[in-house]
Amino acid sequence: MAGELFIGLMSGTSLDGVDAALVEFNDQQQLQVLHTFFLRYPAVLRAEILALQHPTDNELEATALMANTLARLYADAVIGLLNEANIKAETITAIGCHGQTIRHRPELGFTLQIGNAALLAELTGITVVSDFRSRDIAAGGQGAPLVPAFHKAVFADSKINRAIINIGGIANITYIAHSGETFGFDSGPGNMLLDAWIKQHLDLDFDANGDWASTGSTITPLLASMLEDDYFSLIPPKSTGRDLFNDKWLNKHLSNDNYQPNDVAHTLVALTAHSIHIALKEHCGSVDEVYICGGGAKNGFLIQQLKFLLGDTKLSNIDELGIGTDWAEAIAFAWLAQQCLHQKTANLAEVTGAQGPRILGAIYQA
Repeated sequence: MAGELFIGLMSGTSLDGVDAALVEFNDQQQLQVLHTFFLRYPAVLRAEILALQHPTDNELEATALMANTLARLYADAVIGLLNEANIKAETITAIGCHGQTIRHRPELGFTLQIGNAALLAELTGITVVSDFRSRDIAAGGQGAPLVPAFHKAVFADSKINRAIINIGGIANITYIAHSGETFGFDSGPGNMLLDAWIKQHLDLDFDANGDWASTGSTITPLLASMLEDDYFSLIPPKSTGRDLFNDKWLNKHLSNDNYQPNDVAHTLVALTAHSIHIALKEHCGSVDEVYICGGGAKNGFLIQQLKFLLGDTKLSNIDELGIGTDWAEAIAFAWLAQQCLHQKTANLAEVTGAQGPRILGAIYQA
């Protein structure tokens, strides 16, 4: 093959599993996705990662051991991808591994994504690039979102103002004006609150297609209370995660009110849709087209709510732009790894608030 081959690995705040994408970059920096692979997290592992989101007994050791466990799981995903694609490990230039976010506290000057990149390099025999967020935070930025630079590189259009919305555990927005001006930020919770709520009440990991939430009704006072959170009124740059939007946050808003569980589920979908719509209206100016990616793209009830709120604005899945809905972030981390190895900057200071462009990532040579 003429181009460079990279593998992007993404395990996000939804904690469903590892997305792996094999990507070829040609001399003109155009990319082609050659193969994809998904490895689901075992239920026990998912619960253990959730437990690490908050201070716990012996958490330093527990976090280090989990990093090793994740490295082995990431290696399994890489091997599964290579086997299905019939590609040898030695043909891969590098793996771009986001790691699993355990803490994200840019206001305190740190972020923590685990996955033991050194062990992953040993297990696969492939160079690994990881820790993409820390340099941006060191430069005064949020360290997130990182994908807007990738979105600008592959989705910019000189005639169209586009918004790319990734709805994973957290929802983030990239706005790409036809002039090339680009910025992005986390709009608020995506799937994570609904996932936790349905787990609590129906022992399911997610609400397939939003079917359960669709049986309820919006609890207007609850929606209004949640939207009053200070985060939604912050001016970008801004980013967030489970450190803010978690069970404790939701229970504070539920108070002692005896709401029906499916009504709360319905209202959580409304929260995601309304917070995205408000963010687009307040921070993104004129938007001609909106494209959705991430797990939320499969939630038909959420998409229905967004379509209603967006009115005549075009709304579609990112597949229409040539990138698979499920794989956009994994592909982005393959791109970020390539940027790092080629000594190219990959953050957008106007997105993260960093003091300027920086080369992102730590390299673990095979």
